[in-house]
Amino acid sequence: MLRVLGEIRVLRPLLHLLIPLCIHWISEEMTVSVLVDVTTRALCPGEKSCPQAIYLTGLQQTVVGVFKMVVLPVQGQLADEYGRKPLLLITMSTTIIPFAVLVWSESKTSVYVYLVLRTISFIISQGSIFCISVAYAADVVEGSKRASAFGWITGLFSASHVLGNALARFLPEEWIFEVSITLLICATLYVNTFLVETVNRTQRPHQGVPCSAMVLQVIQGRWMSMKDAASLVFCSEILKRISVISFFYELGMSGISGVLLYYLKSVFGFNKNQFSEILMMVGVGSIFSQILVLPLINPFLGERGILCIGLIASIAYALLYGLAWAPWVPYLSASFGVVYVLVKPSTYAVVSKAAVSSDQGKAQGFIAGVQSVASFFSPIVMSPLTSWFISNKAPFSCKGFSILFASLAMMISLAFALRLNSESSEARTDCENTQPWPVESAEAPLLSDMQAATAGMNIR
Repeated sequence: MLRVLGEIRVLRPLLHLLIPLCIHWISEEMTVSVLVDVTTRALCPGEKSCPQAIYLTGLQQTVVGVFKMVVLPVQGQLADEYGRKPLLLITMSTTIIPFAVLVWSESKTSVYVYLVLRTISFIISQGSIFCISVAYAADVVEGSKRASAFGWITGLFSASHVLGNALARFLPEEWIFEVSITLLICATLYVNTFLVETVNRTQRPHQGVPCSAMVLQVIQGRWMSMKDAASLVFCSEILKRISVISFFYELGMSGISGVLLYYLKSVFGFNKNQFSEILMMVGVGSIFSQILVLPLINPFLGERGILCIGLIASIAYALLYGLAWAPWVPYLSASFGVVYVLVKPSTYAVVSKAAVSSDQGKAQGFIAGVQSVASFFSPIVMSPLTSWFISNKAPFSCKGFSILFASLAMMISLAFALRLNSESSEARTDCENTQPWPVESAEAPLLSDMQAATAGMNIR
């Protein structure tokens, strides 16, 4: 109990970050289960399945992945240079207008407009809110406590999902988007009013400089910063390894996430109520595993153990969904979400441990960019494959074949994760003679704040 209370005290500097994040996550999550019904009704009226919705969702995910390859690393660099608060304000406010379109109308035209605006919103905000929040936490939490702080952030993310899905389950459908927009506006206003900036913004005098020259300087600066972020990763064995792990994990998981609800609606006839129940089930277990279990098992398992357990659970999750033979099987599969959610905090801890404080945004942004590359490729395969196998033209009877196929990527991620710990002592050896930034120790288990404190390996 004393240990848990000590972990709670870690959150004190993050209070004014976590409150608006929770509100924002609740407002976004409460719309997820409803959007499947809204898009299916608008695009395929009267139909149980909607290949058009699956293809458009895949196209949206592909477009977002293309732009996020560049946008996420740049946002991480901008957060390091100009501050976390301005970037959070921009990213958290982008969802308001797309949802407002659906409040106005749920016609076919409005759904198309929503998809376009939501694609732009995803390019700006998807992944970047987490990236900037983790960088903010690294600014205000001492190194030996960061793993616990990241666990709390992802745990509160799960708690927000539970509340969002509970609202979606019990609120009338016609109220959901109105309530979501209200919460989004409140979260943005809270950040603007209460969040304290942690970065001294870079001062760059441009007086007397022609506009064209200023634009060229900005482009050149962004290019050099992206090269710095890439060199930061390529000069660290830990970051290179976690980049590969994140790529294949995101390749499989984002592919499954993009088609899962449409697959369940087509195969079992699920609607927003069943979707909300499944998502709540995952969220409740995730709160327990990330907030209570993660801090307790860190000293015993280390980063490889937690990461590998999470990846094994994600593989079981995919296999059960792909082979689901009855309506209760998706509920069983969702229970593995209680464990696979540990992949995220373990990844954040590995990245944070391998980068100094001044490079947190660059490192987290680069890894998020790698995940975006994966999210670009996954719908190219998953959308047509899912539509094919849930149709009457499938070459054999296995409606979840695309999900089984996606599990292969997570198996590859697990294979790399099993080698992560053996490589951890070689961090940055490739560039140790040429790299200008300070080197931080990486020999202790990256998730174990207790062992890190004992060994005196605090992160600045």
